[in-house]
Amino acid sequence: MKIGVYIDGYNLYYGRLRNSAYKWLDLVSLMEAILRRRDQSEQLACVHLFTAHALATFATHGAASVEAQSAYLRALQARHPDRFRITYGKHSFDKDGSLLPEFVQGQPYDRARRTRVWHLEEKKTDVNLAIAMYRDAAQGRYDRIILVSNDSDAEPALQALREDFPHIGIGVVVPIPPPIPGKTPGRRVSGSLSNLADWVIRHLTDEELQAAQLPSQVPTRKKAIPKPAHW
Repeated sequence: MKIGVYIDGYNLYYGRLRNSAYKWLDLVSLMEAILRRRDQSEQLACVHLFTAHALATFATHGAASVEAQSAYLRALQARHPDRFRITYGKHSFDKDGSLLPEFVQGQPYDRARRTRVWHLEEKKTDVNLAIAMYRDAAQGRYDRIILVSNDSDAEPALQALREDFPHIGIGVVVPIPPPIPGKTPGRRVSGSLSNLADWVIRHLTDEELQAAQLPSQVPTRKKAIPKPAHW
C-alpha cells in the first residue's frame, strides 16, 4: 500500500510545535513510525508539506526565525530528497493595517467601533493542499492518503475524495498535544475531519516527537545544516 501524506504546516506548527522543544522534527521519520505502529503493510511514498515563508517583521526572533525555517526545510529536503516535497503559499497583510471591530469586555458587538490592527494571513495553503490531494488521487499515485491537520477547512477536500475515489483509504493525524489527566481536557479534535476518515490519531505525544528529531547536524553534499540555536 503506497501512502501519501499531506501536512498543513501552519496547523502543525501552531497546533503542536510552537513553544515546544520539538521543532527540529523529521516529518518523514514521524510518519514512518506511525505507519509501523499501524502494521498494515503500508509504505510511505512521499510527505507533502504545505507552508509559507516566515516574515521577519512578524516573527518572534525576526530574521533568525526566517533563517531557522529555511535551514529546517533545507535539512528535510537534504535528508529525504525523494520522499519530501514542499508547496509554498504566501503571507498577506495590509501595510496600513486592517480596520476591524474592537472587542470591549462586557459590551455588545458594535460594528461602528473599529480599530486598525496588523492582520497576517497565510494564503493558498488550504487550496494548494486540497488540489494536491485530489490530483494525486485522480492520477492514482497512492492507495491511501493521510492528512495531518485539525483544520475543518479541509473537510470539502476529504468529502470529494470519499465520494469520487471510495477505494482510497483516508487517515487523519491531529497535530495537538494529548490531554493531561486532572489538568486539561486538551483541544477538541475536528469532527468534520474525523467523520470522513477511516482512522484517526487524535494527538501527538512528546515521546513521538522526540523520537523523530533530526540529527543536530544534517549532512548535505556541501556544508552540514545545524539545528538553529534558539530551537
